[in-house]
Amino acid sequence: MRFSIFFLVVVIFSGAAAQELKTGTWRGVIDCQGHDLPFTFDVVKKNNRLLVYLKNGEEKIELNEVTIFGDSVNMVLHIFDAALRAKIVGDQLHGTFVKYYAPFANQPFRATYGQDFRFTKNSSEKTTDYSGKYQVEFITANGRAIPSVGIFSQNGNHVTGSFLTTTGDYRYLEGNVVNDRLMLSTFDGNHAYVFMLAQHGDSLKGDYYAGKLTHELVRGIKNANAQLPNPESLTYLKPGYEKIDFHFPNLNKKMISPSDDRYKGKVLILQILGTWCPNCLDETKFLVPWYNANKKRGVEIIGLAYERKDDFIYASERVKKMKEKLKIPYELVIAGTDNTEKASQTLPMLNKIIGFPTTIIIGKDGKVKNIHTGFEGPGTGIYFEQYKERFNQVVNELLAEPVSPKDR
Repeated sequence: MRFSIFFLVVVIFSGAAAQELKTGTWRGVIDCQGHDLPFTFDVVKKNNRLLVYLKNGEEKIELNEVTIFGDSVNMVLHIFDAALRAKIVGDQLHGTFVKYYAPFANQPFRATYGQDFRFTKNSSEKTTDYSGKYQVEFITANGRAIPSVGIFSQNGNHVTGSFLTTTGDYRYLEGNVVNDRLMLSTFDGNHAYVFMLAQHGDSLKGDYYAGKLTHELVRGIKNANAQLPNPESLTYLKPGYEKIDFHFPNLNKKMISPSDDRYKGKVLILQILGTWCPNCLDETKFLVPWYNANKKRGVEIIGLAYERKDDFIYASERVKKMKEKLKIPYELVIAGTDNTEKASQTLPMLNKIIGFPTTIIIGKDGKVKNIHTGFEGPGTGIYFEQYKERFNQVVNELLAEPVSPKDR
């Protein structure tokens, strides 16, 4: 409504001529701290309705709230509290990547029709080879080193891949080798990342930029055995605790707890998430069909949402949109805000909440059996397959355990 009223006023008082958003492929560019962050998207008309598909490697993200107002377009970015707003000038778009929850973080955006490449056109010509696995560290502005594993696949000068960290992955990265430098980017509707890397022998060095403020150095070395700390060892129960309990409101303000009768004697999965978190969306897209296929076996899920604002109305609206878009059949509750320190205070039996998502699996006896920090999503290839295999192993073992009379 905010945007609709704004554009209605512009159209009425400026007399802007109606424009058409051309169907086909566009190359978008977001200004990221003075650096171009390119991505591509397709515009499709279906049943007199415009759809936009953001493209990152093998991924396509559908945007189905696309509206033309006079000479301008508004593309609501999936479930996020964000949009691409732009003026249509023939084969060009000129506008802004708008973050409604944080207007100070808005970034300039432009797009050109008919271009289908990232940093440069794909070519089969031989160039510097970045394919393989790398042991990496991200060095923050305050000098903190964040461990990571980089995985890249290269065909000619076209590269896809991702970085895995202890709190999740950078999802689908795509780019090119340009003048022997590896240029990668992604735009998922909420996060905009660009990497500029160079190879020196087996070492990898460069820069990572995100949004308007984040800049980190990237340092790594090629290593086929690169690995991260065990994600099942990072978040754990404090001494003296065996269970997790809470009372958080669901979307109808009903208080929900793991000790409720509906969860007794069942394997219960707690999904710590946020609607602003693309890794959480990846996990949800895995859990929804998994739950539908397994719920009759005696398993339940509660999604604990930690949102951008400490406001139930705002938070519940974001979560309701996520529930509708992804057709989530399990319970969702509003647990707090996305600040990890404040989030940790809501579950004081944990050592801390390191990142989103975090997945906690509880046995039929109500005791915590497994905690997995982060999520290795579909952009990580084999790591995603290994995650699913391990997840099913843990759940299947717990489902096979007998239920004691007191847990019935």
